Amino acid sequence: MPTERWVPTTAHWGAYRATADADGGVRVRPHPDDPAPSPLLDNVPGIARHDTRVMRPAIRRGWLTGGPGPSSQRGRDEFVEVEWDTALDLVAAQLDRVRVESGNEAIFGGSYGWGSAGRFHHAQSQLHRFLNTIGGYASSRNNYSFGTSQVLLPHVVGSSAAVLGYADSWATVREHTDLIVAFGGLPTKNLSVSPGGVTRHTSAAAAADPGVAVASISPLTADVPAGGRWYSIEPGTDVAMQLALAQVLLAEDLHDTDFLSRCCTGFDVFADYLRGETDGVPKTPEWAAPICGIAADDIRELARRMASGRTLVTVTWSLQRARGGEQPVWAGIALAAMLGQIGSPGGGFGHGYGSMADVGDEGPVLWLPTLPQGPNPVGTFIPVARIADMLLNPGAQYDYNGQRLTYPDIRLVHWAGGNPFHHHQDLNRLRRAFARPETVVVHETHWTATARHADVVLPATTTLEREDLGAGRRDTHLTAMHRVLDPVGEARDDFNILSGLADRLGVRQRFTEGRSARGWLEHLYDQWRDQLRAQGHELPDFDTFWADGELRLPAMPENPPLVRFRKDPEGDPLHTPSGRIELHSPKVESFGYDDCPGHPVWLPQERRGPLHLIANQPPTRLHGQGDVGAVSRESKVAGREPITLHPDDAAARGITEGSVVRVFNDRGSCLAGARLSERVRPGVAVLPTGAWFDPQPDPMHPDQELCAHGNPNVLTEDVPASRLSQGCAGQRTHVDVEPFTGPLPEVAAHTPPPLHRA
Repeated sequence: MPTERWVPTTAHWGAYRATADADGGVRVRPHPDDPAPSPLLDNVPGIARHDTRVMRPAIRRGWLTGGPGPSSQRGRDEFVEVEWDTALDLVAAQLDRVRVESGNEAIFGGSYGWGSAGRFHHAQSQLHRFLNTIGGYASSRNNYSFGTSQVLLPHVVGSSAAVLGYADSWATVREHTDLIVAFGGLPTKNLSVSPGGVTRHTSAAAAADPGVAVASISPLTADVPAGGRWYSIEPGTDVAMQLALAQVLLAEDLHDTDFLSRCCTGFDVFADYLRGETDGVPKTPEWAAPICGIAADDIRELARRMASGRTLVTVTWSLQRARGGEQPVWAGIALAAMLGQIGSPGGGFGHGYGSMADVGDEGPVLWLPTLPQGPNPVGTFIPVARIADMLLNPGAQYDYNGQRLTYPDIRLVHWAGGNPFHHHQDLNRLRRAFARPETVVVHETHWTATARHADVVLPATTTLEREDLGAGRRDTHLTAMHRVLDPVGEARDDFNILSGLADRLGVRQRFTEGRSARGWLEHLYDQWRDQLRAQGHELPDFDTFWADGELRLPAMPENPPLVRFRKDPEGDPLHTPSGRIELHSPKVESFGYDDCPGHPVWLPQERRGPLHLIANQPPTRLHGQGDVGAVSRESKVAGREPITLHPDDAAARGITEGSVVRVFNDRGSCLAGARLSERVRPGVAVLPTGAWFDPQPDPMHPDQELCAHGNPNVLTEDVPASRLSQGCAGQRTHVDVEPFTGPLPEVAAHTPPPLHRA
């Protein structure tokens, strides 16, 4: 009997070993050094050969017969499978036609990451490199995860990396911190995941029991660590509580005037706002209590505790994915600045603890091998969350970070990696937007909603079917990602696909530089090895590394910007106009944005439904990845995504545990399976993102469609966080829920669309 061959690889949810049997069945086991492997590994075996794999190149019938042009049949049409040469010839011809007739600005390179943990087969890098070789493309900027903060933080602390790239480790927190004040809580469900993977999962256990006192401010008890105190806040009101805490520090003379004078600017403006001198409303605990649902005495007592020792104020990424999302981040920084502990071990401000595994991890901050994309000759871009606006409103103007920009007229969308029908909001609006381009080309492993809304679908390999180099931010290892399976069906990796297009467009040499995929792995590794050698780190050659399967990344000295700044604000200033932390930004104020003034403010939001819906990240998959896997499927209720309701809210609506419900508002509706729990605040419902979008006729409302599977982004609003950032605001919305009494539609999301052979 042949010996099993277990090979190393990695994923965004962690490094692991895998083996395949003669029939292509896959088994996995965690990395031997991982103290807390992610349960998401159990999704892996069922993914590669699932029925929804895209097996062959496929063309939407209406596009194949009628040619390029806008079409409302995207997402509804059947597909015709064709030969690879036919598909590549068609795509190359359309790329050439559009760039000649309309210029490269009319091509949108829509890839949005997360396609692979590998450094070379990173779909976004591959696609953007290819498009740059043919003259460029209209691009996107920032991300859905913390795109609002990416724009705000440079105005306040000089760069986003100053906060997002350097977080105290959990070991440092345990040693130095007396109190963590966690706005958005510390949700450990997110801590399996890091872009590029994590070999040793240590953050989840640390966040679940950080060894210090925690004040968890969240509408969900799942966000509260062991022994933490739960402040059950009304969703979307964190800023009111932050301002009230700051007002107590000011009124009771508990703020650090020396730090504010030495390291900050604009505190006088912010202090006037706290006192109510600018708007007539003092931001006292008594003012905040009816807004946020936290007793005034509890707010006052917490402020005093914060001032009595080393305090870490942390804000999850979820809070900035909302209207006015800049405000909880900016107010959190102001609160930490008033305590005077920014740049001190275990104190100050954190952003993303509980949001991603690498925030608080102990791995090195290290440049990793990366495929160069080259310069983009086209300067046109959009903030990433404005794709529907762009497609629906070519030529329209909009504000962004002090600029007045214009949406390009996109004729061709080329997408590889990522799934906008997971990430984006108001999916019915996105469907209308995707109807507008002349051609939509998608590289996809499975028949996701994005593939179904394409004109040309090119079958891509999964991570299991190719070789790569894998490592995440603050990972401890670089993994030699060996191939586990032969490509399923006729799937090709993105490099192979794009090389074929480059050949047809006369730029193959520029794109490939004469290297194969394996040649690129060796080249990227050797470049990276040479760079580290120059810094005094000796690493094995590529062949040794590949045979070993991994290498331990060297420790790197860290000197975070805010630590340096605290020590010498004059000699090592921040990259803000003042060189200091800007609690009031004259530059932001000069933009004149009423939804993001020049300092942290409370921006009341209209309630437009009886229940707050929180569309958070799922514990059973990464975004939509793995939705066909065992862990995700086992979490479903009657085949639908589970929605969690407080028992009182369920009883008032005649909803029982396990029943199918209709979740709805004026944007759309979906079906979900009811779970009842007192671990959510009354008036709050939780429906995680990532169930594959499954639009079908609504049996109870024949003139409407619903998502039969439970994707909350049919309900979320496609609006920006503000005119400053134009960031994603998809974390919260308002809905109602009712029992579903009509004939129950079958979930079709995990079944391929109608396919025919040419």
